[in-house]
Amino acid sequence: MQEQHTVLIVDDEVNALKVLSAILHDAGYRVLESLSVDKAIALLSREKIDAIITDLRMPVRDGYYFFDYVADHRPDIPVMFLTAYGTVESAVEAMSNGAYYYFIKPPDFTKLKSTLAQAVEESRRKRDLNAAGASAATPQPFVRIVGQTPVMRSLCSTINSLKDSRSSVLIQGETGTGKEVIARNLHFRSSRSDKPFVAVNCAAIPRELLESELFGYEKGAFTGAAATRIGRFEEAGCGSLFLDEIGELELTLQSKLLRVLQEREIERLGSNRKIKVDFRLLSSTNRDLRAEVQSGRFREDLFYRINVVQIDVPPLRDRPDDIPLLVTEFLNDYCLRENKSVVLADGVMDILVAYSWPGNIRQLSNVIERAVVLTEGKSISVAHLPPDIRSRRKEQPGETIRPLREMELEAVSQALQECCGNKSEAAKKLGISRKTFYKRLKQAGIETA
Repeated sequence: MQEQHTVLIVDDEVNALKVLSAILHDAGYRVLESLSVDKAIALLSREKIDAIITDLRMPVRDGYYFFDYVADHRPDIPVMFLTAYGTVESAVEAMSNGAYYYFIKPPDFTKLKSTLAQAVEESRRKRDLNAAGASAATPQPFVRIVGQTPVMRSLCSTINSLKDSRSSVLIQGETGTGKEVIARNLHFRSSRSDKPFVAVNCAAIPRELLESELFGYEKGAFTGAAATRIGRFEEAGCGSLFLDEIGELELTLQSKLLRVLQEREIERLGSNRKIKVDFRLLSSTNRDLRAEVQSGRFREDLFYRINVVQIDVPPLRDRPDDIPLLVTEFLNDYCLRENKSVVLADGVMDILVAYSWPGNIRQLSNVIERAVVLTEGKSISVAHLPPDIRSRRKEQPGETIRPLREMELEAVSQALQECCGNKSEAAKKLGISRKTFYKRLKQAGIETA
């Protein structure tokens, strides 16, 4: 008997959800339905899902938010966008960021079913390879630290000194600077490298689900808890637990995390049995946690517990000499993935080095990926760069150098205009988080309602 695959459909339009569900059910799929991203995340945590089809624009949390969550927690599941608000540019952007496909409503259902079958088959093959321990398993991106500037050499020296310590490390830096890369290097260059590395994005998980994500739960602990599930504390075992954007934890969870770090034991939700844990805590934040402590939004005792050693990751604009190295790295990676062989045309590298990169390394990576995908010839020209970047050039002698903040705010305004006011798409275009994007909008005096 052929295996029945499970597809999760996320759409806040009831009629669209029911129609697509019926079509896929008739095609032999087991279909799970969700009218919201929060419910979809809950289903993702307890169901075996082979593919996801999600609407883009939804209230509260949109399809891009869900896509980011899936990419962080279940990168093996292919995600397809289905939306009535699509454009060619947003389609390219979505697929360059890892989406499997992008359909405009109403879709060609024959094409959709064909694409879905291909996505499910590729996902199954990847899982089979991973289960067999094959070397073809998809590697984690950006594990290697790229950079030869003095500040990066100093950072690498610090990592080498800290790698085998049991002390907690707090990694601070702007969004997109590569904080998780630092955490992975601390783990995989240490004596714990053969133990689990477990990453949790505290900003991407709804607050009401984060406690069960960290602590796990027993069967029947709450409605929908159909089976016992271990949490991230247990999953980390004797390895490393990386809490990305730890400043997003609400105070009640901060208190519980402090207790775990002090007592080195947890209780799953719905249980009073104590379970010993022995992970090394690595945390990151793009906030000023000292200021958060002063304002009462972050516990002072937890701050000192997680900040035994602090690593500050510099923004890309402070190390422009590393940009050519990063560009070469990304260019090689994406050419290999796309089975292409392209180089940069004259003048392109100068523009990339001169740009301020408000989204840091993540934005640079997205720009190179986009250029490789769009290039049909053998070289990447200035025309393949986004408008806000190709308009930049190094100032000539005698020219007035504009303040960095002014350039960043202009890039934000221009991205918003090019995305027709869609803030989520504009943030994606720049390669920065929506929270950082809204902060930039406020600084630019642009209405965010």
